[in-house]
Amino acid sequence: MALSSPSLVFTVQRCQPELVAPAKPTPREVKPLSDIDDQQGLRFQIPFILFYGNEPSMAGKDPAKVIREALAQTLVFYYPFAGRIREGPGRKLVVDCTGEGLMFIEADADATLDQLGDTLQPPFPCFEQLLYDVPGSEGVIDCPLMLFQVTRFKCGGFALAVRLNHTMSDGAGIALFMNTLAEMAQGATEPSVPPVWRRELLQARDPPHITCNHREYEQIPNNMEGIIPSYENKMVLRSFFFGASDIAALRRLVPHYLRKCTSFDLITACFWRCRTKALEIDADEDVRMMVIVNARARFNPPLPAGYYGNAFAYPAAVTTAGKLCENPFGYAVELINKLKGEVTEEYMHSVADLMVTNGRCLFTTVRSFIVSDLRHFGFKQIDFGWGRALYGGVAKGGAGPFPAVFYLMAHKNAKGEEGILLPIWLPAKAMDKFANELDHMLIGNQNQPTDPHPIFYASTLENIKWTPKKLIGTQ
Repeated sequence: MALSSPSLVFTVQRCQPELVAPAKPTPREVKPLSDIDDQQGLRFQIPFILFYGNEPSMAGKDPAKVIREALAQTLVFYYPFAGRIREGPGRKLVVDCTGEGLMFIEADADATLDQLGDTLQPPFPCFEQLLYDVPGSEGVIDCPLMLFQVTRFKCGGFALAVRLNHTMSDGAGIALFMNTLAEMAQGATEPSVPPVWRRELLQARDPPHITCNHREYEQIPNNMEGIIPSYENKMVLRSFFFGASDIAALRRLVPHYLRKCTSFDLITACFWRCRTKALEIDADEDVRMMVIVNARARFNPPLPAGYYGNAFAYPAAVTTAGKLCENPFGYAVELINKLKGEVTEEYMHSVADLMVTNGRCLFTTVRSFIVSDLRHFGFKQIDFGWGRALYGGVAKGGAGPFPAVFYLMAHKNAKGEEGILLPIWLPAKAMDKFANELDHMLIGNQNQPTDPHPIFYASTLENIKWTPKKLIGTQ
């Protein structure tokens, strides 16, 4: 486990932002987004970043020029990204394919990548310098759909920061775009995986018919109060690294019948428990963990390989803070493990129907936590000619105004160990408690029995009893 605490201060000299339009004429048309795309919870811009080291074979080549030209070529195929979002009746979003282009910034930093620390991970020092928030560009409606900034460092390396309008694509979708961009940068003339729009595949049915239980959209009174805990608004961001030994320590805490659960299940359950304890949530209050599930392969037939729209759901596991924190660790792991199987083709159609029925509502934010696994989208493998990225993934954690989202990303720490990196936002007061709880699970429990509570845990989850009390401090 590792924490980042950057203190470096550097300055960036930026050129004026410019619009990069498709290199060739593209269709002038209006394309509706799907009813999964335009839900309230995706109406924000999400930043991510890739860092590249100096590559001697690319001497004399300017990464800003290479990427700018590749963007123009890529937009010929992904031309909706050169348009603008408009909102129509019923809050329905469409893309007006105007061909105006996406926004691009070229910049230089007076620092080297080595100065950023032993390992590149959020929070990044002076990130606002690496992705300039161009005034008037940050909205969802009538704004550029993507913003790119290439920042050259004195060592010959560079950073590529990207801000995406999430209504256009999810992680799998933007990975398709970025891989095409890399292919164009290396001389390709067309994408190896042609992009597919087909947003009608995820439109609501006529008439809409909600057939599944969607606890992720339960409308709790004063919903927005849960975005930032009321007792403290000062949020801090830290990254935590899980290596093989950390995963093994967590796996020792679950019963034998759960031993084949994934590292995702273990880490998600661990973070959910530690975060709930750190925030000192009343034992009788509901808490929920929403797991983002890529649904592309859940359709019959599967969605086309080049589909780059949002194609995921986030079903919610709901329990009380008391049950989550006081039961054996396997309780939380099993809740997460079972949750992923809920997403089916029918579930996705039911979500779309719920969106048009309930005004494209926001997911539940009160005492909620969302997790997304980005490890399999290959952001670090994106190669513009300078080799693999030193870091490739989200820039901050969180999702728009909602900070309680964490992402699993493939990462190599300063010791060269391959593992999983997770950035997390918490109130400053709670972050130390969270780190202590995590240390207790990873280190303090290493001598636990191989199969904790085997008889007790054989009971069903519903039969576990709990006496409400106030959770305070480190349990």
